[in-house]
Formats: sequence, structure tokens, C-alpha cells
Amino acid sequence: MKTISEKQRLHRHFAIYKPYGYLSQFVNNGQKQNTKKLLGALYNFPTGTMAIGRLDEKSEGLLLLTTNGKVSNHICSDKIEKEYYAQVDGDITQEAIKRLAKGVEIGFDGKKYTTAPCKVFKLSNIPKLPERSKKIRDDRHGPTSWVSITLQEGKFRQVRKMTSAVCFPTLRLVRIRVGNIYINAMENGEVIELNEI
Repeated sequence: MKTISEKQRLHRHFAIYKPYGYLSQFVNNGQKQNTKKLLGALYNFPTGTMAIGRLDEKSEGLLLLTTNGKVSNHICSDKIEKEYYAQVDGDITQEAIKRLAKGVEIGFDGKKYTTAPCKVFKLSNIPKLPERSKKIRDDRHGPTSWVSITLQEGKFRQVRKMTSAVCFPTLRLVRIRVGNIYINAMENGEVIELNEI
């Protein structure tokens, strides 16, 4: 990602492992205001901090935050790769992986949308990730498998819609990378201040 100029160094940037069950925001204007967990409960972020993109409430993993709107706009653009690990229901087939990589039709904003080509492969081992607060069903109820999906776009609930479109619904979704920033060995709710992004 770009190096930050002297003027931009006044801004602060963070990487967080967003846990399952948290909203990617600081204020909740929804009807269930008091029952939702917000990012501010995890760390005392400076005023003006914003999440760069979002992970839905049931998704986990790397979320970048910044006080710089220009940095946020750049990372949310279609130029920066975002990589996800998805645990799917069933033993995903090579045919399904090829379809995902080529692009599948999903619903978005009440319209049909074909996803852009992306990088997809099946993981040979279960990834080492923090334990989730809500358990995923185990293999006694049928097999599961893990795939890596790398996108440069980010429609609402896109990865979940994509895996459902090829008949392998997502059970767990973890973003592991944004550009060249990885979650590495971060723990649930851990926050790291970054020098630059």
C-alpha cells in the first residue's frame, strides 16, 4: 500500500481482529440499539476513527480503521485485494471452485449481479484461527471444507452469497488479509496500532 506523507502522519491507523457478533461501527441507530456489540467496546479509539469497509456481524477477522478518510476511500476501492477464508457446508468440488473464480450471479440491491473473476482455492488444512464465541456445527453433521477467496470488490455479504450460489453455504467467514496486511496470529478483539497503511 502507499507510503503516508508527513501531513498524513497526524492520522492514526489500526488493525483489529473483529470478533464474531460485533458490528463494524461505533454507533448503532438500529432498533436493537442496546443489544448489539460495537467496536468502541474493544478499544479506546481516538475521535474520528472510522472502519475501512465492513465485516457483517457474523463475520470475523481483519478490519482496518483510520482517522484519514482518503486512506479509507483508497482501501475500499476495487484496487486493493481482500482475502477471506470461508468454511463451507460440504466438501467443496473443483467445479464449484472454478465457478466461483470465474464469477457467479448473486442478488445485490434487488438486482442480479455477476461477480468479477477472483482467486479461489481449497485449503488443504484447517486454518489456525482464534476460537469463535459461537460454535460451528461439527463434522458429525456432515463434512465441511475451507476455501480461500480473494476479491477486489466488496458487495454486501458477497462471499456468503457467492458460496451459496454454488450450493456450498458459508458456515464461518474470516477476512485474513487486506492488501499486504495480514491478521497473522492476532487474537479475538486484539487491536494493533499501525504506523502506516
